Formats: sequence, structure tokens, C-alpha cells
Amino acid sequence: MTDLIHRKYKHYIRRKLLFLLAVIVLLVVFFFIGLSMGSINIHLKNILYSLTGLADYQDSVIVLNIRLPRILSAIVAGIALSVSGAAMQSLLRNPLASPVSLGISHGAAFGAAFAIIVLKGISNANTNFPVSTPYLISISAFFWSMVNTLIILTIAKLKGARPEVIILSGIISGSLFTAGTSALQYFGNDIQVSSIVFWLFGDMGKTSWNKFWVLLAVTIPATLYFIKNRWNYNALHAGDETAKSLGVKIGKVRMVGMFFATLASAVTVSFFGVIGFVGLVVPHIVRRFIGNDERFLIPASALFGGMFLLFADTVARVILSPVILPVGILTSFIGAPLFIYLLIKNIGRAYND
Repeated sequence: MTDLIHRKYKHYIRRKLLFLLAVIVLLVVFFFIGLSMGSINIHLKNILYSLTGLADYQDSVIVLNIRLPRILSAIVAGIALSVSGAAMQSLLRNPLASPVSLGISHGAAFGAAFAIIVLKGISNANTNFPVSTPYLISISAFFWSMVNTLIILTIAKLKGARPEVIILSGIISGSLFTAGTSALQYFGNDIQVSSIVFWLFGDMGKTSWNKFWVLLAVTIPATLYFIKNRWNYNALHAGDETAKSLGVKIGKVRMVGMFFATLASAVTVSFFGVIGFVGLVVPHIVRRFIGNDERFLIPASALFGGMFLLFADTVARVILSPVILPVGILTSFIGAPLFIYLLIKNIGRAYND
């Protein structure tokens, strides 16, 4: 009997490790495909030369200054959104929890509109995304998304940090910020409204090396925090009373976890706009393959999210080349059918298995 249990456990672990390995391989493959494909295709040999400083000037500029920061930012942004979504769903015991459903993206959208219209973030009507200060919109979007988070956490603290309170608070605050964004658009001129709409698309083309390093500095600690608390999240799956009996400080775990999740997703949205469905759908896709064990779900969601957003951004760059689509459009087109499929397969049952 002991040998049988041991073999089943080894098979249980092996299946999850194989999934992680497959995602890592796909991530590496899409990384080099993303570097090679675009309005100008670059041979793999020249990519390797560029990464080592041996390629000609044109190839080096394209690879190192344009494509590499965009690709790395897509990976890290996908990690941030996906791991935040996975943590929110586990902390709140709700399969619909995500940065969008909790109003974080709505708060950032209001912040962007506030910067464009109230703070006069427009400098040149001839550019697609004209701003007078490069980080003005990002700072405003981040500030207001954190205001949204502060509202949610304050209400949750007053009411005992219950999952249903956090979800309802997010829905209410998100609706409030959506109304504010609509009001700002109503009073804006044509250029300002078009700039807000462009920001709302979600586009990795807004990236830079500076934004990448800031995003990385936020995403790594948040991901490590979630991995460190994986056993606490596993305990929460059994219910609050059981988790409390196992020594889990439920209120603290939820509040701190929600802070890190919203921080990572808020920075991502403030830099690149609203990228829908990544934080919602990716954790459910991963659950279909490896189940709810948080020891594997959190790192697998992070890796799969990075791979998923990199794949979507690469397709967005090449599908209508030289025209580049905003990645937020493509993630919605991909994510919506996937989410419908998961609904048909009963995500609630899969979540509770």
C-alpha cells in the first residue's frame, strides 16, 4: 500500500513538472521567434550576434533597443498579471477574481484619463500617444489604481477581510472609476478622447528599458511572496475555519496578499494600459492541467502568463505587419473564447476539485 501511494505521488508530481518544463520550452521558443519576426525579419544567427555585440548596427539596434525590451516586458507583465490573478482567486476563493474584476484596471484607466485631460498630458496632436511628460500618465494611472486598492482594503479591514466583502468592494469601486473615466471623456476634446481610447487598448509598444526594470523590481518580490505563502493558500482552499485551525492568520494573509497582487498588476496596467483576460483566464487554464496545488499553481501561472502574453504580443506585431495591433485587443479575442470554453467545462467545479 505504501509503495502504491508513493508511485501515485511520484506520478502526481511528475505530471506537474512536465507541464512546467513544457511551458519553459515554449517560452524560450517564442522568445527567439519574437526577436526574429517583425516588419524586418532577422535570422537567428544575427540575433545571437546582436546579443553578443557582434552583429551589424541595424540588426543590433532592432534587437537590443526595440524588440528585446518589448519581449522581456511582455514576459514580466504576463507574469505579474497572471500570478496576481492566481493569488486573488485563491485568497478570495472566487474563480472570477482578477485585476479587472476588482477594479484595479478601472482605477488605472481613470488615472490615465485624469492625466490626459486634467493634468494636460497632451503635447503634440500629431503623435499617437502624445504626452508632455513621459511618465505623467503612468504615475497618475498607478496612483489612482492604488487609491482603488486602498478603498477595497479599507472596507475589507472594517468588515473583517471576508472574501465577499473584497469582491463587492472591487466591483463598486470599479464602477465608480468607470463613471469617472466616462465623465472625463465627455469633457475632453477630440485629441484627448482619442488618446484615452488608445491608452485603454493596452499596448506593449509603450515599453522602455526603464519601465522594464521598474516592473521587474515589483514583480519579483510579489511572486516570491506568493511562492513563500503557497502553503497558507493551500490551507485556505479547505475553508477559513480549517485554515485558522492550522495556524493561518487569515486576515493578514488576505490583506498582504491582496496588496502585493494589486501592486504588481497596478504597475503593469499603469505602464501598458488595460490588458484584459490574462489575469483571469491564465490561472484557470493552468488549473485544468495541474489542479489547485498552490505549490505548482503559482509558479506555473507565472510562467504560462509570461509565455501567453509574449505569444499574443508577437502575433499582434506580425499578423498585419507592418501595422502593429495593440496586444490588449488580441488577448481579449483569445481570452474570451477560452473563458467561454472554461465556463462550459464548469470552472467552479474545476476550481473546487
